[in-house]
Amino acid sequence: MIIPNILKLEQPEKPLPLIFDSPHSGTIMPPDFNPTCSTDEITRTADLYVDDLFSTAPDHGASLLTALFPRSYLDVNRASDDIDPELYEGTWPDNAAYPANPTNRSYAGIGLIRRLLKPGWPLYDSPLTFDQICQRIETYHQPYHQILEKLIDDAHYNYGASWHINCHSMPSASAQKSNKRGAMARVNPFIPPDIVLGDRDGTSCDLVFTRAVRAFFTEKGYQVAVNDPYKGVELVNRYSAPSKGRHSLQIEISRGLYLNEENYVKSNGYTKLQSDLSDFIGFCATYTKENLAAIAAEE
Repeated sequence: MIIPNILKLEQPEKPLPLIFDSPHSGTIMPPDFNPTCSTDEITRTADLYVDDLFSTAPDHGASLLTALFPRSYLDVNRASDDIDPELYEGTWPDNAAYPANPTNRSYAGIGLIRRLLKPGWPLYDSPLTFDQICQRIETYHQPYHQILEKLIDDAHYNYGASWHINCHSMPSASAQKSNKRGAMARVNPFIPPDIVLGDRDGTSCDLVFTRAVRAFFTEKGYQVAVNDPYKGVELVNRYSAPSKGRHSLQIEISRGLYLNEENYVKSNGYTKLQSDLSDFIGFCATYTKENLAAIAAEE
């Protein structure tokens, strides 16, 4: 299934209740996107190639949903009401179909629709209109969330459980930052992680699954951190309910593993990482099947 320039859904004929999504790897510029910066600079803010790194998901029985547009145009990993008050002129209508309830991310210029490409770098030379903002929500945000929600709901309805992996990449420099003094959540607190798993402090998926994923990557030789410095945002929070068998886990992969971060060209490590991630998808598929068997045995 493809909605041109908006999203792509790939899945086998009989998918497992295992869903991968890549919300930030899109690079297709919408016709009404007129930023002050170049297309190349917009592309550098994407989780470039993450959709390709996880492209074997359907081969293992999983679904893969990808946003095709840039995250800087609209970020589906934000709530639809996380609207920056400095992005538009005037007062947001009280009776608007989409209310405005900005969070600290919007005030920092990186809410639902970015005002800043990066600190001190405005994306637009004039404010957006109310209609422009609503059009982006209706055309881009709503379809992505509707399809992801349906994938998870259908999986849970058909199998009694679902596993959702929210896929991202991170600059290698940001992996050195820590939200926790001493970075004690890391295997080695003195080495920045290659991979960060986010389960919102154990609230978005079963801890057994998080620990199993951490062990998988550790055995592959990667440095892994949990919830440090990334815990997961809207997509992990919105569709998870571990007590009801709905598990969502965010994964952040250091771009230094597969990219030259100066020119964004694939590095020599790309093929190995892609192979390891294909093994990871297979691991998740096996984990899913084993847990479904256990659920069936208990009924």
